[in-house]
Amino acid sequence: MADSEKLTINVSAVDLGRIDLLTEEGFYSNRTDFIRTAIRKEIDVHRDVVEQSVTRRAYALGIITFSKKSLEQHEKKKSKLDIKVVGAVHLAKDITPELARRTIQSLKVHGVLRASQAVKDALADRIS
Repeated sequence: MADSEKLTINVSAVDLGRIDLLTEEGFYSNRTDFIRTAIRKEIDVHRDVVEQSVTRRAYALGIITFSKKSLEQHEKKKSKLDIKVVGAVHLAKDITPELARRTIQSLKVHGVLRASQAVKDALADRIS
């Protein structure tokens, strides 16, 4: 997976043993394969709830990337962004903390926020 995030989870010894047994029996190639499959199945079970929530809350679904140029265009228009995403937001490395503060009014990400630490710090009071 090219664009994935690492999760750390704790499971009981019994559950881990069951996962290992299913892996040995050939149902899954390894523990990670089992966990990814289980997560996807649960997301599929609740797909309607997620979609309704995304629509009701007016969230974007997916990966949204903002470049320095795109933020500068918003600045020229004197418009501020209210960013709400389920997935990931990428703020380019060349975006300065000052530009981010001038153009981003609020930021809510259910998932991953990728930005320089300086930009994250500058937006700390706007991230919920």
